[in-house]
Amino acid sequence: MTGKKLMILGAGVYQVPLILRAKEMGLETCVVSVVGDYPGISLADRFYALDTRDYESVLKVAQEENISGICTSGTDVAVQTIGYICGKMKLPGISWEAAQKVTDKWKMKTAFFQGGVATAQFYKVKTVKEVEMLAQSLGYPLMIKAVDSSGSRGIVRINRKEELSDACEQVKRVSKKEYFLVEEYIQADEIGVDGFVGTERIEAFFPHKKFTYKNEGVTVPIGHAFPYEMSMELYQELYRQISLAIQALNLKNCPFNADVFVKGNKIWIIEMGGRTGATCIPELISIYQNRNWYTQIIESSLGYPVDFRKKTFHPCMAKLLFSTRNGKIIQIDREKLDSLTQQGIYWQLDVQEGMQVEKLKNGTDRIGHVIVETDEEIQLDVYASKVRSCLWLEQGNLEELYEKDMQ
Repeated sequence: MTGKKLMILGAGVYQVPLILRAKEMGLETCVVSVVGDYPGISLADRFYALDTRDYESVLKVAQEENISGICTSGTDVAVQTIGYICGKMKLPGISWEAAQKVTDKWKMKTAFFQGGVATAQFYKVKTVKEVEMLAQSLGYPLMIKAVDSSGSRGIVRINRKEELSDACEQVKRVSKKEYFLVEEYIQADEIGVDGFVGTERIEAFFPHKKFTYKNEGVTVPIGHAFPYEMSMELYQELYRQISLAIQALNLKNCPFNADVFVKGNKIWIIEMGGRTGATCIPELISIYQNRNWYTQIIESSLGYPVDFRKKTFHPCMAKLLFSTRNGKIIQIDREKLDSLTQQGIYWQLDVQEGMQVEKLKNGTDRIGHVIVETDEEIQLDVYASKVRSCLWLEQGNLEELYEKDMQ
């Protein structure tokens, strides 16, 4: 692959492994991101300070660089630009039409409805008054969602009328659209499905369990476990509904990531993205199937044939490290962390001493992660506890604060 150029959109913690893997494969990396404290910027062979949503400007750079492929991981923000450039430059990847659907929840849910996909009832609204009227018929709780956000941002559960106005303002603050969604609340288990869809069929299909954290009416994904154990009947219905959703969105030649509700043998497809998931999903898929998922994403974006057959099955799981309080990291016990590495604990920190952290509100408020090759959640939690005990905020040890706040 020497001599080929790969454009990667985004330079945050979820794109860093993609950048590193591309460089290991001998590719020249052209990374696009707004300027900021993003770790991927210094890793890029070529860096372009552009908004990843500015598809015309990014296209100009892509054409000047004569890139061989374009991709991202863990973010919806750049997906429309990927679709636009793939169309203009005849590159493998998601289409412009599909990219617009998966990055606007209203267009996505409309496609689901028209395609016969089982999903929650939804309504397009612009005002608080419209939400109030819908609440009279739907009842509480109900969900309101920004149509153009990801990572749990702009998604709020409303439990009573008194919360409605503030919740709507919260959603509007994170959206660039004049409309948002009201969605029925479904009491069910939430799981995820990641995979890859080729030109004609699903090439890879990985249902997985979700770990979540509830904070102020918002459920934030904080980890995943592979595989998700289920009956054959449920598996077949899940595969059928995911297939219907892919057809409805016209997804082809791209990774996909879906949020799914499960109750008994009933399935609701809540959302689907045209990119791989975040929160350690690529790392977990790599362990689970014994093939590097980032390599497969890169190869597919360059048009190479990719073998998605699983070699072996390795149960594994991961959780984010996060703070339950706002504060500054004042101390990190590096010696103790090194000893954890020697014990075989796979951890990563995104913070350094002196950095300000915020309590978890959405998936971007992470301070690191822990990954374990196990099917026992208690083992994962023990390892995460050991890593948290190596960090201190001004208020005290991170693990001690975590235990106190989670009671």
